[in-house]
Amino acid sequence: MTNTSCTTGLAPAVALFHSLSDPTRLAIVGRLAGGEARVRDLVEETGLAQSTVSAHVACLRECGLVAGRVEGRQIFYALTRPELMDVLAAAETLLAATGSQVALCPAYGTSTQEH
Repeated sequence: MTNTSCTTGLAPAVALFHSLSDPTRLAIVGRLAGGEARVRDLVEETGLAQSTVSAHVACLRECGLVAGRVEGRQIFYALTRPELMDVLAAAETLLAATGSQVALCPAYGTSTQEH
């Protein structure tokens, strides 16, 4: 297996994890795990601008993680796959097992994001 074919085979996983790497998108996914929500609901809950929330919902929708259901003039968003919550639960288990190592990572840890 060449390096290129290995990278190509990983592309979908990289895209999945990249789509979940933003704190706002992760918060939206967490909120939608509890049930449907409109962008307006997500704006109220996150305190972010409507355009910001809409852009994050669009990203999740384009990745196939979220879908909208039209009701009148409103769109209610929900997770498309319950397995996504299994992935996040596994991540929490992994984070608990590694302790602070991930948070201290020089490339992606919280100390680099605060600067």
